[in-house]
Amino acid sequence: MAQTQQLIDALKRTLKAHGLTYADVAHHLQLSEANVKRLFAKRRFTLERLDQVCQLMEMEISDLVQEMNDRAGAAAISGLSVEQEAEIAANLELLLVTVCVLNRWTLDQIVERFRISEHRCIQHLAKLDRLRLIELLPKNRVKLLVARNFKWQENGPIQRFFQEKIEAEFFSSRFDHTDERLIVVNGMLAESSNRVFQRKMEHLAREFDELNDDDAKLALDDRTGTTVVIAMRPWSYGLFDSLRKAGKTGKPKNKKRSR
Repeated sequence: MAQTQQLIDALKRTLKAHGLTYADVAHHLQLSEANVKRLFAKRRFTLERLDQVCQLMEMEISDLVQEMNDRAGAAAISGLSVEQEAEIAANLELLLVTVCVLNRWTLDQIVERFRISEHRCIQHLAKLDRLRLIELLPKNRVKLLVARNFKWQENGPIQRFFQEKIEAEFFSSRFDHTDERLIVVNGMLAESSNRVFQRKMEHLAREFDELNDDDAKLALDDRTGTTVVIAMRPWSYGLFDSLRKAGKTGKPKNKKRSR
């Protein structure tokens, strides 16, 4: 019941942020305003009703749940400063330990699989404790302090490190195993469609995070390190540049209709 209250509270906050009132919701649901107020007061929203209200705000239920979780974990950190990221990226061992603990590895699991002594690993964990990424508990147990929406700085030290060091290695694959997949699509999108697709990409990334959280309770041997790259950009093949007419960008101009 407590989580239901949190979800309804999140719905109220989100409606207010969108400048929407009970009257707007009533009109959208084709109900009286009194009935809508009763739904909120008694917290008797069906999934269908909840989805309809989210549609009014051009959201999905998963967005609402994310807002609720963000509020509940407001004390948790959602990112590090550029300076803090640079400190981690400059030390390969520290970066490895950081990635491991973010994926719920224990101290014993780290030292068992990598050439890092227990003493060195504890030093790295203490550093992450000072950065408030984790809380180092008695017996060197680790408590994560990051929010569900934690992410590295865009174009920051960590992101650049992975782009520079790992990008070529990651794509050095035929992607033909059962646990691999590569999908490349291209077309010509309007700006509005581009924004819609970017939102879908963000939803997909959150679903990956949710699956990662769900699987964290499984034994380490039952999980495999997995990386997903989701990217899009306006782009045309440079291979065709030699065939392009001078001054032409490849984007057709709107022709005036003849009268």
